Amino acid sequence: MHLSEFDYRLPPELIAREPANPRDASRMMVLDASTGATIESQFRDLPTFLNPSDILVLNDTRVIRARTFARLERATGTSRPIEIFFAEPVDDHVWRVLCRPGRRIQPGDRVFFEEGEITGKFRESHDAELHVLELEPSTSVFHLLERCGRVPLPPYIERDSTPADENSYQTVFADRPGAVAAPTAGLHFTEEALERVRNRGVEIVRLTLHVGIGTFMPVRTERPEDHALRPERFEIGEETAGRLRRAMQDGRRVVAVGTTTTRALEFVMREYGEMRPACGYADLFILPGFEFRIVGALLTNFHLPRSTLLMLVSAFAGRENVLAAYRRAIEQRYRFYSYGDCMLVVRS
Repeated sequence: MHLSEFDYRLPPELIAREPANPRDASRMMVLDASTGATIESQFRDLPTFLNPSDILVLNDTRVIRARTFARLERATGTSRPIEIFFAEPVDDHVWRVLCRPGRRIQPGDRVFFEEGEITGKFRESHDAELHVLELEPSTSVFHLLERCGRVPLPPYIERDSTPADENSYQTVFADRPGAVAAPTAGLHFTEEALERVRNRGVEIVRLTLHVGIGTFMPVRTERPEDHALRPERFEIGEETAGRLRRAMQDGRRVVAVGTTTTRALEFVMREYGEMRPACGYADLFILPGFEFRIVGALLTNFHLPRSTLLMLVSAFAGRENVLAAYRRAIEQRYRFYSYGDCMLVVRS
């Protein structure tokens, strides 16, 4: 397997830089993974492609305001502005962060937020990109982010976040803070859309996977198998696990909303051989050849070339099927990435 096998060319104007308005106005391509056939539809028609016996699984993580700006003061005495992206927690007041610029940050360098009201000190660095930052004196990172953080829109949106993004870059069922990027397949749902799914007879359950930098960090190895996916925090509660277990016993189809939901479900199945309550860190990197043990259909957005997300969808539907569907989506001027349109992948 080679990284170039997951590449495609996207005209820049097809990158969605604003959300659909209303949320459920997005287009939806339906891909049959067994045949490669596609149907062009609308997200509002999702219930017509679901079976009344299906169980739909949502990721209820909530995006935090992970993007901040501060003043860096080096131990050498120099000072400059810096952007700090809070990537993943070590504990309440110590986080791993991405900095821009950040290649020359050294342990002992300090940062000042909010005109110096909140300070932090860099500890060790894991590589040229990821640094450990400790807030002083033991200030909660969540307190800092609520006070001065910004919505962490992906760089390809190429604009600053606005007050509207506080709502639109969050699912309507977001409940548990911790993600640094949105589980974008869930962004299409409105409360009315969820009610239409329930009226179809479909059962809806929730789990939590806090989307971390492992989801969007680029693959830099020529062989995707050599890439290490950073673990992400997840939790599947007792009620959700029980309802999923019963659905599987009854032969009902499990429909995962998003690649993050898929990874959490398949991680538990791989670890325990059954669906059970679980929490911890999921590091499952799904590539073509993977055997899916629980997910029977997948709602997902259109993903970046060479990304781990595109590889997961290719594993579920077949790489050639997926890339052919992407070419058709480009021809039909679908909107791509986080604020873009979606694809429902089914297996006939």
